[in-house]
Amino acid sequence: MGIDINHKHDRKVVRKEPKSDDLYLRLLVKLYRFLARRTKSKFNSIILKRLFMSHTNRPPIALSKLIRLMKKEGRKDKIAVIVGTVTDDIRIFRVPKLKLVALRVTERARARILKAGGEIMTFDQLAIKAPRGQNTVLLQGRRTARESCRHFGRAPGVPHSSTKPYVRSKGRKFEKGRGKRHGCGWKA
Repeated sequence: MGIDINHKHDRKVVRKEPKSDDLYLRLLVKLYRFLARRTKSKFNSIILKRLFMSHTNRPPIALSKLIRLMKKEGRKDKIAVIVGTVTDDIRIFRVPKLKLVALRVTERARARILKAGGEIMTFDQLAIKAPRGQNTVLLQGRRTARESCRHFGRAPGVPHSSTKPYVRSKGRKFEKGRGKRHGCGWKA
């Protein structure tokens, strides 16, 4: 009799290509696969890995956040690189001159960046300008910014939990104080 080998850890869930059939994304993958292999640059391998990622792992970044991150010391004339979408933020009034590379820039954000004298490039243009990722800053949006992430964590109602409950609506009859007051079940 043979040994009963456990095969539940055999499959490694690592993307080797994007799930999307988008032709332009596939061409970018082809380009950055070549660059990652031939340049041995960490920048290119990170770009390639992020091009494979799912939509939730490529979160959008607001124009305000982008401006704030590019104001940091030593980033003045560098190119901001975002493997994702750049969205507009109406809360910001003055947009400085930015050099930017992104998969997608929303219409209003694009207009504001270009009006300020900025420059928006595509990833294939970046490959020509900075094949090793020199003079660039690699940025990404916050992955936990999704509303669904507020429901993750310790159960709502238990001590030291700030998790949002899945509740139909707010009111006296809907999950108010159970476990927090003696009058509603018990007090923890």
